[in-house]
Amino acid sequence: MPQIWAGVDIGKEHHHCVVVDERGERLLSRRVCNDESALLELIADVLALSGDTLWAVDINHGGAALLIGLLLSHEQPMVYITGLAVHQASAAYRGQGKTDEKDAFVIADQARMRKDLGLLRPGDEIAVDLRTLTARRLDLVNDRTRQTNRLRAQLLEFYPALERALNLSNSNREEKEQVSASTATRACRTPRGSRGSGTSASRSSRRGTSSDTASGCLRSWSKARGISDDASTGTVFHSDHGA
Repeated sequence: MPQIWAGVDIGKEHHHCVVVDERGERLLSRRVCNDESALLELIADVLALSGDTLWAVDINHGGAALLIGLLLSHEQPMVYITGLAVHQASAAYRGQGKTDEKDAFVIADQARMRKDLGLLRPGDEIAVDLRTLTARRLDLVNDRTRQTNRLRAQLLEFYPALERALNLSNSNREEKEQVSASTATRACRTPRGSRGSGTSASRSSRRGTSSDTASGCLRSWSKARGISDDASTGTVFHSDHGA
């Protein structure tokens, strides 16, 4: 069983650490910069009080990453208490309103009293790789959504009929049609540009708004411009306001 408990209220630039003993009495209270040398000094001072210390933090990522890494490298046991749990427990403690020092004391005291907190452990390589890939996929999905929204806004402003025909909001559309739509809008940036392409499909697209007609029109545009349907291009384009 630990002899002392060190609670750390995590901040972006500074942390606040409070150390309590088995009776809940404060042994140390310090505001420390989120810097390696300052954190190493804090760890050394806490371990000087007792080598049997249990650390507790209210954030397990972001600004806490450096402190967590240093504690793990020193083989120090550490638990995680959610910010919501700290907020709810704070109501039972007397003193000022919400302050970093009070939160750090609550974190340390809760770690002292609670026995249901699991220890933080370094993630294995597979888990780290999966988190990286998942975050990357989320970024790509968000980028694609933003590109589609920009394309829809441009089409709605300059060519509403084509925007309705393409139905860009349909998540089940084929990838090839997406590329053709992007390629066509880059090649013929305005309604006048599409009418000037000289294709029969372009003329027929002005009479109807079905997705099949629009797809045929776009393929004809790409062919007339010498652009392959399989061409890879972004969906961001510049409108010709002067046309």
